[in-house]
Amino acid sequence: MRRSMTGLLLALLLALACAGCAAGGDAPIGAGGQGAQPAVGGAATSSASSIPVQPYNIAPLLDPSGKFFGATFDGVPASLAPVQAYTAQVGRKPNLLEFYLAWGDALQANQTQAIWNNGQVPYLAWEPYKATMAQIASGSQDAYIRATADTIRDLNLPIAISFGHEMNGDWYPWGTKNTTPAQFVAAWQHIHDVFQDQGVSNVIWVWSPNIINAVPSVQLKAYYPGDGYVDWIGVVGYYALTGAHDFQQLFGPTFDEVRAFTDKPFLLAETGAEPSPRKAAQITELLRTVADTPGVIGFIWFDLNKETDWRVDSSPATLAAFKAGAENPRYDFDPRHP
Repeated sequence: MRRSMTGLLLALLLALACAGCAAGGDAPIGAGGQGAQPAVGGAATSSASSIPVQPYNIAPLLDPSGKFFGATFDGVPASLAPVQAYTAQVGRKPNLLEFYLAWGDALQANQTQAIWNNGQVPYLAWEPYKATMAQIASGSQDAYIRATADTIRDLNLPIAISFGHEMNGDWYPWGTKNTTPAQFVAAWQHIHDVFQDQGVSNVIWVWSPNIINAVPSVQLKAYYPGDGYVDWIGVVGYYALTGAHDFQQLFGPTFDEVRAFTDKPFLLAETGAEPSPRKAAQITELLRTVADTPGVIGFIWFDLNKETDWRVDSSPATLAAFKAGAENPRYDFDPRHP
């Protein structure tokens, strides 16, 4: 009997001791408590994968506090070496970089990310060579549109998209020879709506007509998708040997026509100057006017030798004029810290 009582007492003491060990020590993995799994109804353990990603807020870029100092070059976005060379040449790094994507080609996420990491907002000129506006609006291109939208959404950085630029001219397949204003608007709105359905909120939509000087009979309003579908008005205009010789002559008539139906900010989406005795003065005026004009948020210089030498260094005088204009502090704007 004494042995039996002694055995029961020992068993009781061991049970109490083990209960104390379980209460005070770390639980094994998978056992709850301090292990991997939280108790039912308890707070989830914080981790990188459980923190929702906030969509990039493009609002500060839509009407920025400074000016976009943009450019485009041959070879981008596959290589950003031209950006580095241009920066050294003109004394200022671009904060907006335009590149071109043919319809049907995949947007390269790594190249687009590299542009942003390099300090530029990516500006995609999307060129629908391989599909008509009617096909796009019909939904037949939706798989491609969705794939592009998903890539952009997952990048979660700001990207400006200009679809079907210079639609009011007759020199592109999506221009006035082959596309009606209603077809262009329907295609634009359809792309925008598919992006929205895919949860994309980090796109700056740029409606980009050519200056009206070359096509005065084409009314721009008919091609406008509406303020709910557009963020910037990206006007395309170049100084040539003939025609407009100063900023007001080149861009003023288009600005006036557009202002009759929208107050969205202007960007000079493509500009340059043909070599002439006036080019240095035109550069000086353009950079100063963009910097000083409310409602004009920046420019993109077409720095290519294509058809003619539009580049800023076509002569020592033009390069000197561009470098001097680039010193304007209004171009100090950093889109990564707006």
